[in-house]
Amino acid sequence: MPSLTLPTHQTVALVRSLGGPVEFVDDYPVKSPGQDEVLAKVLYTGVCQSDLHTRAGTAAGPDGKPITAIKLPHIGGHEGVGRIVALGPGLAQRDPSIKLGGLVGIRFSSRICRRCSYCLAGTEQYCQGVEDMKPTNHLHHEDGSFQEYICLDAGYLTLLPPDADPVLTAPTLCAGLTAYKATLNAELKPGDSLVVVGAGGGLGQYAVQYGLARGARVIGVDTGEKKRQLISSFGAQFIDFKQVPDAVASVRDLTHDGADAVIVAAGSSGAFAQAASMLRIGGTMCLIGIPPGGGQILTSVAEIVIKGLKIKGNLVGSLKECLEAVEQVNSGIVKPKVFVRPFRDLPAVYEELEKGDIAGRVVLKVGDDPGPNLE
Repeated sequence: MPSLTLPTHQTVALVRSLGGPVEFVDDYPVKSPGQDEVLAKVLYTGVCQSDLHTRAGTAAGPDGKPITAIKLPHIGGHEGVGRIVALGPGLAQRDPSIKLGGLVGIRFSSRICRRCSYCLAGTEQYCQGVEDMKPTNHLHHEDGSFQEYICLDAGYLTLLPPDADPVLTAPTLCAGLTAYKATLNAELKPGDSLVVVGAGGGLGQYAVQYGLARGARVIGVDTGEKKRQLISSFGAQFIDFKQVPDAVASVRDLTHDGADAVIVAAGSSGAFAQAASMLRIGGTMCLIGIPPGGGQILTSVAEIVIKGLKIKGNLVGSLKECLEAVEQVNSGIVKPKVFVRPFRDLPAVYEELEKGDIAGRVVLKVGDDPGPNLE
């Protein structure tokens, strides 16, 4: 088996201050894995809208105020795939299931307490920690996948199937998982109608396909010919909200009584404004996109009460749900549209995300794959 010589320094995409530019640094130290850690070589990483908002300082917490408790300098990225290239001291003996050469995911959640009520309930993405043990994530607290090498917590490791395609798996670890969780929250049954607002983006394309996989009749709402072609290629109907007089009326015409569920995957407050009106009585609105500044749902209380609507938000999903989402991609049930670009394209990708020019998801190639057979 080939051996791998590990470098002492690496290339990273660094942001020194919130709102500052992305700077590629080629002499950033490579960390050595601690006692319960692995070191992974990053192969591919998706680029999420949340990375953009965090870098810009416009990401909002649940109180609507900007999140400023962010590790600086900042290395973003939280939907990556890497290959294990080193194990922390004694880890091979303590956990033989973790092996050199294994494929691993780099997700939003990085470390959890495993003991709070949320962890015990299988909703560890909401971990609140116990005593001095506080949860961390790769968006705010720890360096993420916009680097060549990363240390990961072996106790909360996302071990991927050995035959997983790292290009398609990378964006599934955040965009795909979030959309998959939304379809679970929507409680879709075969034959139900589902509207996905922001259907042509990185989140939306997954919501469309996971909805179809659950047997729903899916309508994608977005704008532009590229996004029409993408959504139509999945087998869903498409409404271009800029080409119709009234998107709500168009949805109600296609569903006859309003949709059973609406998933709002867009990152602008305007996209949320009409979602409730697209629902039938008893319908469910699932929120997964977060606008800069936190956003507002511009829906009357009267409509929510009179129609008996349900509103559900979700923050990514659990590790179990992540692996379920990956399995549907790995088996070919869900086929995300991705565009592979060089690592150093990250600043340009951020600009395109701000303009809404990307139909699908951009995946950056960070490093060459050393393969599974390492010693």
